[in-house]
Amino acid sequence: MKVIGNPISLPDGTAVPLSAGMETGDFVVLSGQLPIKNGELVLGGIVEQTNAVIDNIEQLLVSASCSLDDVVKSTVWLTDAANFAAFNTVYGQRFTPPYPARSTVVSGLLLGGAMLEIEVLAHKAVP
Repeated sequence: MKVIGNPISLPDGTAVPLSAGMETGDFVVLSGQLPIKNGELVLGGIVEQTNAVIDNIEQLLVSASCSLDDVVKSTVWLTDAANFAAFNTVYGQRFTPPYPARSTVVSGLLLGGAMLEIEVLAHKAVP
């Protein structure tokens, strides 16, 4: 197994005991990504936060020689069902058909102010 990404810490500097992602065989598994850029929570609404989360996912995937096109499954947590339509629009613009399998749930998140979290599983194409 190979660790993907840098050590994780919350915006207040608290270290979190998890890896941003792991590569094992042909699979890349990313932990839930939050709307954090440069160590700070991205301000704005669900559109800005969704783009920030997908940007983070894309960066991690590229570091594992993958892309958003390699994602086969995603799990999404939204803090408010009212944000689903706007989230879904951005998601549909950033991922392309055939879209990954997806589960979306509404729940609270541990990082205050975060409106969503997304984790993904990607399958690397074998050359």
